[in-house]
Amino acid sequence: MMRPNAMERTILHLDLNTFFVSVERLREPRLNGKPVLIGSDSDRGVVASCSYEARAFGIRSAMPMKMAKQLCPEAIILRGDSGAYLKKSDEVTEIIRASVPLFEKSSVDEFYVDLSGTDRFHGSRKLAAELRQRIIKESGLPNSFGMSINKTVSKVATGEAKQGPGEWYVERGTEKPFLAPMPIERIPGVGEKTAHLLRSMGVAKIHTLQEVPVDLMQRLLGEHGPVLWRKANGIDDSPVVAWHERKSISTERTFERDTIDVVKLRGLLTAMAESLTFQLRKGAKLTSCVAVKIRYADFNTHTRQQRIPYTACDHLILPTVHELFRALYDRRQRIRLIGVRFSHLVGGGHQMNVFTDTEEAMNLYQAMDKIRKRFGDRTVMRASGMDAKSIGRMDNPFDGQAPVLLANRRT
Repeated sequence: MMRPNAMERTILHLDLNTFFVSVERLREPRLNGKPVLIGSDSDRGVVASCSYEARAFGIRSAMPMKMAKQLCPEAIILRGDSGAYLKKSDEVTEIIRASVPLFEKSSVDEFYVDLSGTDRFHGSRKLAAELRQRIIKESGLPNSFGMSINKTVSKVATGEAKQGPGEWYVERGTEKPFLAPMPIERIPGVGEKTAHLLRSMGVAKIHTLQEVPVDLMQRLLGEHGPVLWRKANGIDDSPVVAWHERKSISTERTFERDTIDVVKLRGLLTAMAESLTFQLRKGAKLTSCVAVKIRYADFNTHTRQQRIPYTACDHLILPTVHELFRALYDRRQRIRLIGVRFSHLVGGGHQMNVFTDTEEAMNLYQAMDKIRKRFGDRTVMRASGMDAKSIGRMDNPFDGQAPVLLANRRT
């Protein structure tokens, strides 16, 4: 079947509003109407998500938590719950999967949907509005969407929708004037450095960027220049890529102070690996490749991985994790960050090994996982990993498509 041309496409961008905060409010209604911050309550921690009430104080995502607390001392700070966020994200994903023919999950709380051609049958606007209301009704999560002929314009339109109506439609042929009055930072892909460069040239609004010669953008920013110029002019031919489950999961921890405490490092690695193996079992996944990452105080980063038979069992994975750490560790340097990653994931349950596994061990895993699902993924852990509770919360492992980054992202 031939793909529709750019002007015939209908692309929906849907975003779950203040996702982490919204999930917390479903679990604890007393948080409604209050300034809430999600992230690590440490000097090196950052704000992973914040409520609209907190944003009124000038707080934003990725801001250092120390600064956020100064701006709003009365804010309620929560470390977050990866299990709860992943569960809700999966819930919304299934709602979308059952409602539309083609969607892309670009992050834990963000989706693109290709509704091209639906106007012939049901009407893309009606489908989009019904999908939004279905998510609200079935998951309890507020959400907003933008709709246009491409991803870029739809994503920007979602930002407008969040200001009040919840839904924003950009009529075909009006993409360029729609973008024109907005600041250049609204273009997806324009970061701090690019924005600073453009503003130093007097380019503060998108309408000015629209008039900059594309060859000048090429000279200024290389290949990225023409891409930004096209986005500024409402041109984006990138397709909605059918979503598939992620093939790896990982978690990292940045220390508040660089450390050489090997006992705590090993304990944290144990806790990290246990958390990830629990996520594997909960998602009916197996891994066959384990990797450990170390970043030293001088920011030199080293990673080593090893293939193993497919498994989701702690007692088979932990020895490999610690073996990789021993191979990487340099006692002469302080460590800033450590991480664990499982890759080459496949669906399936653990196949018992008659020589190394016992029925008692498998029953123990099932019992521990039952407790974790009910009370939290760190309720039950090995004694060697207990110190991880006092060190602070780890980054969360994964959703279906991209890592969920919470505490301690400034690495």
